Amino acid sequence: MSVRFDVAAHPGALAYKLLAGLVVPRPIALVTTIDAAGVVNAAPFSFFNVMGTEPAIAVFAPADRDDGSLKDTAANLMATGECVIHVCDEPVAAPMVECARPLPPGESEVPRAGFTLAPSERVRVPRLVECPVALECRLLDSRKYGDNRFFVVEILLAHAREGVADPATWKVDYVRYAPVGRMNSPDGYARTTDRFSLRFPSEG
Repeated sequence: MSVRFDVAAHPGALAYKLLAGLVVPRPIALVTTIDAAGVVNAAPFSFFNVMGTEPAIAVFAPADRDDGSLKDTAANLMATGECVIHVCDEPVAAPMVECARPLPPGESEVPRAGFTLAPSERVRVPRLVECPVALECRLLDSRKYGDNRFFVVEILLAHAREGVADPATWKVDYVRYAPVGRMNSPDGYARTTDRFSLRFPSEG
């Protein structure tokens, strides 16, 4: 027996509470962008994932402010067409969450969170040194469905902390890489250190 939830009839806060708690764990994108004055904004989003590899694309969905205006990440990305998506592990989880603190436009979350900036190679937006993964991206498309805003970005270059991925095989070492995932709102997170394997079925 199951319990029914009429999601279509209750969009918004109730749908978010349920779906953000059911569809877990979700990867978290800590996104850096820059504004016209060169101020670096950093903000985390858990409505995010990699969606393809030819070309390599990712999608994330930053919500608008309560008054309907764009948050800094969306405004900056639409203005510049560039961002860097970071994936965070447990040592930088707390600084990542600090970047979710509402700040006035033009004030950077980076120094408050204690992150260090480094130049990117393919985009003007700097990356965060402490994060184990940084993906340099350019904007491909933006869409809005109701109150949901989506950005599709192309991943141009990936930076990985030494030991995370083999430069010869491109294979990831999960002994050295354990990103955190998003669970229930507002403060639920998951570790990825407890894993198991299941053999993929062969043809026939």
